[in-house]
Amino acid sequence: MNSDLVHRSAFIDAGVSIGEGTRIWHFSHVCKDSTIGDNCVLGQNTYIGPNTKIGNGVKIQNNVSVYEGVELEDDVFCGPGTVFTNVVNPRAFINRTGEFRKTTIGKGASLGANSTILSGITVGRYALVAAGATVTKNVPDFALVIGTPARIQGWVSKSGINLGMPAKGDATAMCSLTQERYRLKNDRCEQEE
Repeated sequence: MNSDLVHRSAFIDAGVSIGEGTRIWHFSHVCKDSTIGDNCVLGQNTYIGPNTKIGNGVKIQNNVSVYEGVELEDDVFCGPGTVFTNVVNPRAFINRTGEFRKTTIGKGASLGANSTILSGITVGRYALVAAGATVTKNVPDFALVIGTPARIQGWVSKSGINLGMPAKGDATAMCSLTQERYRLKNDRCEQEE
């Protein structure tokens, strides 16, 4: 870990692994036994819970807490104020640490500012969760979800470009930025080879 890339006000507990080129900003706390990949950015006032795994190239904006049980795969973007939970039925007077549910945010997915991801959810690869959305069920790869509760409104490319395909049905589309082709079949979107 390069101490020049970790602000002096950040707290890094023992047993933490931080990859090359990762930057950690003001007032952040990385708890014991967490792993953070290469070339990540943890914004101001970020909390990384114990035993948490964060992949390479992840960008976590200000005021985000990534609790134990949450895994962020490579190239995930968490907008400012993204909220994660790890227990379905919390009570202050009952210890439920043994009930943490695994939450996975897939490679390249983006979570908009102030979105909320409930525990036990999987957000698929390259999915896009709109700002302020509340995700209460799994999100497929490349899906664009909006609202509270979040519902599929369409599909996006790896680059985050809206493909203009319907939420359900069968369709094909091309990313206007990269010219990559995508196919929607049986309500699932895949990039064509």
